[in-house]
Amino acid sequence: MSTKQYQAYQNNAVNTASSGELTLMLYNGCIKFIKQASRNIENGEFEQKNTNIQKAQNIIQELMITLDQKVEISKQILPLYEYMHFQLKEANIKNDPAILQEVLGLTVDFRDTWKQVILKSRQTTYTQGAQV
Repeated sequence: MSTKQYQAYQNNAVNTASSGELTLMLYNGCIKFIKQASRNIENGEFEQKNTNIQKAQNIIQELMITLDQKVEISKQILPLYEYMHFQLKEANIKNDPAILQEVLGLTVDFRDTWKQVILKSRQTTYTQGAQV
């Protein structure tokens, strides 16, 4: 598959994704950038590390902005996102892969939980559709 074909595929995936799938994509992107930043620290690639951490921070900010504050769980999630964002800044300043690993673990937990929410939602929709 050529680069142009892959980009077209990715654009199509984003354009046709549900809001739940878009959130899942954000988590996956954040995970990718945190892992890359860890590799950058190991390799002494500090400019690239900074870029990748900033990308992860931007994703966390997007997740924070899109939280529906009318939903009770959002009030519990927001402080965790704020903590993750702060820790990314600390990891960037200190070049500390241990801090990145902590944020990576939290992001993976959020992503895995979100996957379960999507699956449960699909099962509920499918079950309700079958009853009609």
